Amino acid sequence: MKKILYSLLFFFLIGNVNAQQTPADKQTSAISIEGATAHLGNGEVIENSLIMFNDGKITFVGSAMLKIARQGTIINAKGKHIYPGFIAANATLGLVEIDAVKASDDEDEIGLLNPHIRSLIAYNAESKIVESMRPNGVLMAQITPRGGLVSGTSSIVQLDAWNWEDAALKVDDAIHMNWPGSFTRGRWWLGEDPALKADPKYSENVESIKSYFANAKTYLAGNIEKTHLPYKAMKGLFDGSQKLFIHVNGEKEITDAVTTAKEAGIDNIVILGGEGAESVADLLVKHNVAVVLNRPHRNPNSEDDAYDYTYTIAKKLTDKGILVSIGMEGAMERMNTRNLPFYAGTFAAHGLDKEEALKLITSNTAKILGIDDMAGTLEVGKDATLFISDGDALDMRGNILSKAYIQGRDISLETHQTELWKRYSEKYKSK
Repeated sequence: MKKILYSLLFFFLIGNVNAQQTPADKQTSAISIEGATAHLGNGEVIENSLIMFNDGKITFVGSAMLKIARQGTIINAKGKHIYPGFIAANATLGLVEIDAVKASDDEDEIGLLNPHIRSLIAYNAESKIVESMRPNGVLMAQITPRGGLVSGTSSIVQLDAWNWEDAALKVDDAIHMNWPGSFTRGRWWLGEDPALKADPKYSENVESIKSYFANAKTYLAGNIEKTHLPYKAMKGLFDGSQKLFIHVNGEKEITDAVTTAKEAGIDNIVILGGEGAESVADLLVKHNVAVVLNRPHRNPNSEDDAYDYTYTIAKKLTDKGILVSIGMEGAMERMNTRNLPFYAGTFAAHGLDKEEALKLITSNTAKILGIDDMAGTLEVGKDATLFISDGDALDMRGNILSKAYIQGRDISLETHQTELWKRYSEKYKSK
């Protein structure tokens, strides 16, 4: 009875709030933005730039000093900045609306081994949390499942759509696995010692993963008479069409994860979390393994880490030649995803070059997610997914958007939060 009442309450609340704004119409005429400082997303910067796009694609990127005819509507952006749309990796946007309401939580599926579960079909394009990303320049995201040993598949979406079909940029890009830790703590509520100690079952857990990979590979190589959905879903890992994203921290764990995947014949590997990755950088470079770091605004996991470890690790890995991005996993991750540019700004404030930091949420992320042919940089032929900011978009003081476009569509920057801000600004202004 309680479940029924809670479900009715949830739908009552949902029915009495405004839905997301209507997605923008397709671009019908060319647009030329001139005079702004263009941050191309690949490390290059063009002062006094000219960016033109039509039919959703960028048609020109260069200096405004060139004598070239402007196309369509001309936007004077002198003194402002242009960026490619930011991309949030390893996010659960659209999978959970209200944490306390189970009916709106669809990030975690029952069971431990779910490579066949697809996060995309659970993605809610009308989520109020999703729309709150856009005013900070976060225009695309990798929607990722959580839970279990093998969580399921992620997909890449743009954040202004009617439904998940319209939102999809790349479908089922990767399968996500949560690697076991080699250390564990006792369950204090059962009287066990809560101190950190080696997990005696770690080797057994690793062997079970190896067996699962081997069984899946054998199934796919044989004469398939009976359908086994989980094994069938892993085909892309072995033929190279999908990546394996391994959520793992720790030097030993990362080494074991990469070695196990390689021995199983899986070549496209990405590490998520990555604490301790700097200690095994040579292994990651050798196997061309990218790292999606957790958000820097947190404490280090180990007591032996430097106080600023989470702020400096991006530079350490970048300097070693590893492709690095930023993921959103952690406490209040959906709401905090809007702070993606400021996480990159934190890495920039702790040693990483500002344009290199920008790459963590643009070109690097696009390469890791396999969408660099359409997004991640301001280049001719790519999607016109970009925005104009009054100042430095990696600094919350300068990240003030005046225009944003997704595939050339002039999208709304209004959200429930901006409406409340304007409402109460007027209230207190009158007093």
